[in-house]
Amino acid sequence: MSEFLAQPPVPATIDLLVVGGGINGAGIARDAAGRKLSVVLVEQDDLAAHTSSASTKLIHGGLRYLEQYRFKLVRKSLRERAVLLRVAPHIIWPMRFVLPHDAHLHPAWFIRLGLFLYDHLAPRGALPASRLIRLVRHPAGAPLQSSYRLAFEYSDAWVDDARLVVLNAVDAAERGAHVLTRTRCVSARRQPGGWQVVLEGVDGQQTTLTARALVNATGPWAGQFLRHAVGSTDAPQTRLIRGSHIIVARQFEHEFAYIFQTTDDRIVFAIPYEQDYTLIGTTEVDVGAEPVPAAISTAEVAYLCTLANRYFAKSLAPRDVLATYSGLRPLLANHTTDASKVTRDYSLVVNAEGAPLLSVFSGKITTYRRLAEEAVDRLQAALGTKIDGLGSGWTRDQPLPGGDMPQADFARYSAAARQQHGWLPEDLCLRYVRAYGTRVAVLLGDASSVEQLGAEVLPGLYEREIRYLLQHEFARSAADILWRRSKLGLPLGAEAAVLLEAWLREHTGGRPAPG
Repeated sequence: MSEFLAQPPVPATIDLLVVGGGINGAGIARDAAGRKLSVVLVEQDDLAAHTSSASTKLIHGGLRYLEQYRFKLVRKSLRERAVLLRVAPHIIWPMRFVLPHDAHLHPAWFIRLGLFLYDHLAPRGALPASRLIRLVRHPAGAPLQSSYRLAFEYSDAWVDDARLVVLNAVDAAERGAHVLTRTRCVSARRQPGGWQVVLEGVDGQQTTLTARALVNATGPWAGQFLRHAVGSTDAPQTRLIRGSHIIVARQFEHEFAYIFQTTDDRIVFAIPYEQDYTLIGTTEVDVGAEPVPAAISTAEVAYLCTLANRYFAKSLAPRDVLATYSGLRPLLANHTTDASKVTRDYSLVVNAEGAPLLSVFSGKITTYRRLAEEAVDRLQAALGTKIDGLGSGWTRDQPLPGGDMPQADFARYSAAARQQHGWLPEDLCLRYVRAYGTRVAVLLGDASSVEQLGAEVLPGLYEREIRYLLQHEFARSAADILWRRSKLGLPLGAEAAVLLEAWLREHTGGRPAPG
């Protein structure tokens, strides 16, 4: 018998079909389901399988956008940072960043002014303000070259990006949406009663339904979807930017992150990652208008290592890179040739000549919730749909699954969980609470010993957690579990995926979907 999440049959007629299971699609599906619209979300691969799991994993205002005078985007992003810290404290948490001062790039007064604006564009008291630090007296100074004497410290936040997508989809499903992974939207054609849509599962079986409105949230594939599935060429011109990251062994022991300036007017982050690693990125390579497989180039690896060596005392070489990941970001085209200056703000394009079609272009993970709210507002206006459920803006206050802890105080909740589940190894308990928040209670159920978690299929990965992910979080394959629902694929290595796939074949009543 299959262990995969079971959902009721999809109705023949629905209010909204959302195509694309990245952060924007999942966010729109959640918001719409909370307003009692009937929603189907389809994704041809796994949730967050592409761009939304390839970010720098930051919830931030975009400090560098101040230099480009994009104050509105920074303000909007900083307001969303405060909201997301409140509704998902288990997967989003504050982080302090250190910007070493390089007088050859910007004078100190210029950076002070930028950080002053950054502090004051944010909601008052949300996070500690920026400050000037002397690196000889600060923990962040030890790994840096001795020539860096002054730095600036400021606040932003970290996010588990793939889990943010999954939790939005989980909440959408719990509010009545149908979430169909490994399902492709083959075609969508306008009819008098709405969109006639053909969906195709991984087994090749097709389903036809009617949707009153259609959302194109396919990210880098937005143009292709419009041309091939919808049969339209009416789309804004986009540019696809490849952002790549490298993962190396931990380069410093403290919990601060770094933001490094570059001589080509970009920035690169070096961030503590999964206890034992440092994440360095991102690059920005213009790859044109058509999506291509996203993979880091040797030039990008060299670029990131060279930039890190400009600041760190310990030298990094390409041979030190343990893992990499890359993603394509769809940005609205403008007249600039510099990829770093193409706007990250989103654009919602509604075609209401008949059944509404809303296409999402550009955007950043920090503002996904606001994007989703505006998208559903516009769809409701186009459809003339009465709000029977929660009203516009409801996602500002409703926690994501697992985030409903008192005062959004993760530290207090984590301490209580460690005390309550004292039989769990401390590092495993912390990982569970970080990933699942208050849903740890659902994961553990009546277990009161490690033995009751079932077989340890891989080091630190027990049968009970695997079954939870299959039954509650739309996981289907080893890659879903090891790379997107957890980050265990990094320390466990490639062989872990082979072993887990074998276990899934044996215990789930059939071969899981490809990762």
